[in-house]
Formats: sequence, C-alpha cells, structure tokens
Amino acid sequence: MSDTNTPASDRKPVIAFCLFDFANSAFTTIVITFVFATYFANGIAADPTTGGAQWSFAMAIAGLVIAILSPIFGAIADQTGRRKPWIFAVSVICVVATAMLWYAKPTPGDVPWALTFAIIATIGFEMGMLFYNALLPTVATPATMGRISGWAWGLGYAGGLISLAIALFVLVQADPAPFGLDKTQAEHVRATSLLVAGWFAIFAVPLFLFIKEPDAAGIPAGLAVRQGLKQLVVSLRNIRNHANVFRYLIAAMIYSDGVHTVFALGGVYAGVTFGMKTEEIIMLGISLNVTAGLGAFIFGWVDDRLGSKPTIVISLLALIVTSAVVMAAPDKNTFWIAALAMSTFFGPVQAASRTLLARLSPPAMRGEMFGLFALSGKVTAFAGPAVVGWVTLATGSYRLGMSTVLIFLVVGLLLLRGVKENQDLSPSP
Repeated sequence: MSDTNTPASDRKPVIAFCLFDFANSAFTTIVITFVFATYFANGIAADPTTGGAQWSFAMAIAGLVIAILSPIFGAIADQTGRRKPWIFAVSVICVVATAMLWYAKPTPGDVPWALTFAIIATIGFEMGMLFYNALLPTVATPATMGRISGWAWGLGYAGGLISLAIALFVLVQADPAPFGLDKTQAEHVRATSLLVAGWFAIFAVPLFLFIKEPDAAGIPAGLAVRQGLKQLVVSLRNIRNHANVFRYLIAAMIYSDGVHTVFALGGVYAGVTFGMKTEEIIMLGISLNVTAGLGAFIFGWVDDRLGSKPTIVISLLALIVTSAVVMAAPDKNTFWIAALAMSTFFGPVQAASRTLLARLSPPAMRGEMFGLFALSGKVTAFAGPAVVGWVTLATGSYRLGMSTVLIFLVVGLLLLRGVKENQDLSPSP
C-alpha cells in the first residue's frame, strides 16, 4: 500500500477494500465464535447442551439459505454488472440484525428471538462476502491481486482481534460494567452486539466512497432476476465446459471443509483434550488471530511472486504437518506451539483461494463463479464436523475424531494438483 510509485488516489480503493474485511470480521469473531454464541448456550438456552444444539441447528439453517441464494444472486450481479449496491443492502441487513441481538435477554423465552436474528445476520454477512470477493478484480491488477487479497484477509484478522479485545476488556470483563449496564441481565455481554453493529457500519463506509465500479448495465431489477436465474441454470449445466474452474471448486470445497472444521472446533478440542478454561481458550483465540493475520499479510507477496496455486499448496502442506502435531500433542505447551504454527497458514490458504478463483474465472462470470464458490463451500460444510462427531462417538476419543480433518486436507491437496493457474479462460470445447 505504501508503494511510492502508486498515486494516493489509486491506493484509496485498495485501502477501502481491505477495511471492509476489517469491518465485517468483528461479526464472525464476536457473534459467531467467541462471545455471543457462548452467551446464547450458557445464558439464554435452557441448558448449555440444548443451547449448543440449537445454535448449531440455526447455523445449519443459515448455511442452507446461503447455499441456495449465493449462486442465484451472484448470477444476478453479473447481469447488472454491479456489486456495491448488493454489498450495501446485505450489509445493512447484517448490521441491523446484529444490533437486534441486544434485546436477547438471558431467559429461554428469548431463544427464538436470538436465533432468528443470528440466522438473518449470518445470511447477510455471507452474502456480503460473495459480492465483496467478486469486487477484488475491480481494485487490483493481475500482478497485485494476491497481495491485496492477503492484506485484506490479514486486516480482517486484525479487526477481529481488536474488536474482540475491546469487547472482552471494555464490556465483558469490566467491573463495574460501563455505561450503567446491568450485569444481572447480561447487558455487558449483550452490548457486544451493538459494538459489532457499530464497528461494521463505520469501517464499511470507505468501500462505498472510494471504490468505483464500471458503469452499470442499466437492466431493470425484474429482468436481472430472470436473466440471472436463467444464467445460473445454464452455468450449472455447462460448468464442465469450464473444467479447470470446476476441478478447482471441487478441490477447494474439500480442503476448505478441513480448514473450517479445525478453526470452528479448535476451542472445543482444546477444552476437551487439555482441560483449558474459557479464559485460556479466549486467549488462544486472540493468539490464533494474530498469527493467522500475519500469515495472510506475508503470504500475499508470496501469492503474487509464485502464484495462488503454489501458495495454497504450501499452506496445505504446512497445515497437514502442523495439524498432525496438534492432534498428537502430548501436553498443553506442545499444543500451543503447534496451534500457533498451524494458524499461520489459515489466512494464506483462504486469501489465496479467493485470489485463485478470481484469476481462473472469465471476467463476465466472476460474480456467478463466486456464487458457485460460496455454494460449494456451504454444500458440504456440515461434513467435517459431522465426521469428527461420528468418529468421536465410535472411538470415545475426541483426539481421534479431530484427526479426520487430515483426510479433507490431503484429499483437497491431491485434487488441486490438476488445476492450471495460467490458462486460456475460454470455455472448453
């Protein structure tokens, strides 16, 4: 970003693009992973076990809706040639729904309220990521796409880290609670939803001010919907004509399951296997965000120098090795060291995956391809956690259950071998 050969006016869209990741990462970190999800299970639901099941079911519903809508809206965005209006609309939905979580009081009677708005907010967030990812080629050249994607992903981890620290030390753990918040009604915890909503809204503004899209096609909304649906059907029928992209989508679907399962269940694994307490797990989460963000920043340059595919391959190989050490760690200290090393490659594999799809997709089909990318990521998103659960039940060992993620990483890596990064983007005959 500080390249002296780049005019300041050209840097503004890049900074704005990266700040959007900084803005929305507060949602996944605070609402989905560390704070509100825990509050729901332990404070709102009838009991933690029931709450965990209810939260998982809610996320499954959100995932199903996202899987259905993503390719449809991606195709519609391609018809209109615009991403920003869609990003604005779904971001507003996410921000408003997140703010409504403030009203989720610590009583089982508020379970429907909490889950409804958590589902709506999650859908808004994920749909926003679809259009945001497809915006990458607008702010980057082919030569800088990798580093800008890495910068954005790294800044996203920084946003999650900073917002989580504010939530924990200013609101959750503050004694007495600030702003007259009533701890008996969990207002100090519920207020984190307002923090997320405000954080998202403020830091998302630069994207809408400084990123300029090409002139819109001027297609009426109704016609765009009809043409978008028609385009989606045709694309699904003819996806094999884009064999290289199709092969990549399958590979990414499988290895992403492994990556997401490790990240989603890592805290549970730490608690079950090593007896780590909530405070220590939160510190683990903060530490993982730091190393993951640094990895995303550093490997952005590797992506542009070596290519997106080599970056993914390097990251997956490192994840396989470090994950194996994590699963076999005999003590907590070994686990901590291996987990921090492993998380260094979370950011690079995700950022480079986004960049590789942008490079593989025909320009006129980027929104549609990112829709299919989102679809492929959601269709089997349940598989990793499900396999972990089945193996854990069958063996009585959570360590063995988590070890199954290695299968997803290895299979995804093997399938990736056939993907060609530099090729003619015209359809196969």
